[in-house]
Amino acid sequence: MAREEISGVRIAESELIINDDGSAFHIHIRPDELADNVILVGDPGRVDMVADYLEDKEFRHQSREFVSVTGRYKGKRVTVLSTGIGTDNIDIVMNELDALANIDFSTREVKREKKSLNILRIGTSGAIQPDVPLGSFVFSHISIGCDGLLNWYADRDAIALADFEAAFKEHTGWNRHLPDPYFVRAGKRMSALFADCTVPGMTVSASGFYGPQGRVLRMPLAMPDMLETFESFSFGGYRITNFEMEGSAIAGIAAHLGHNAGTVCAIIAHRYLKSSNPDYKPVVRSLIELSLDRLSTL
Repeated sequence: MAREEISGVRIAESELIINDDGSAFHIHIRPDELADNVILVGDPGRVDMVADYLEDKEFRHQSREFVSVTGRYKGKRVTVLSTGIGTDNIDIVMNELDALANIDFSTREVKREKKSLNILRIGTSGAIQPDVPLGSFVFSHISIGCDGLLNWYADRDAIALADFEAAFKEHTGWNRHLPDPYFVRAGKRMSALFADCTVPGMTVSASGFYGPQGRVLRMPLAMPDMLETFESFSFGGYRITNFEMEGSAIAGIAAHLGHNAGTVCAIIAHRYLKSSNPDYKPVVRSLIELSLDRLSTL
């Protein structure tokens, strides 16, 4: 059934699991507790770092790696939610956030009037370009999904950048055993919000921290020259700037469902220069302050 035809169809209990308190199954947030502006962080411990800036905090929920707080920043209501690591968790989080906004939990039917959330992931990342310095902020204007998640959904090609994908696979000699990569743009409004204060990025979302990001410990890689090949790729005025592990699924699912989403990361490691900044919390705090200020204008 096409997405525009779903309204009015009851969603079964097995497909949308609602807790006894009326909250979404995994993230334990109720529809009335969700703000229109949402900040996603990977680390559950980082939720309180963001929440320190909020006033009038309404609750703090925790279930597994999903910790959430809703409060106000400069009068604007904000929900902060941790996702844990990986695009598999993002599949859970993004679908449940959309359900909270656009499905009536009492009737289990999709609402006729849809709400578009502003969803920003604040993360940390490793740069692969020599001129992207430690401590800088990269906004992912384009996310490259090397995780394969979006390929499980219909109409994937309607939101993906086919010309980028074709050029990327040709340039890298993409290994046939790896998931088909997808390229997706961030939300236009979110991109514009950070255009003057961040490095414009094309970011790889990897399905792991070691092999999928070119790290070698005891197992050799299927693409031994991956870092050099990624670093040398450019297309449409963009080059690959950094690695992280969640942004592609956020951008892809948001594009499908009509949300304004993006990812901004503090660079705390440099793969090209083989350096890192272990004392990165002040940089992350600065990025949180910047992000809250920008979101408060929406």
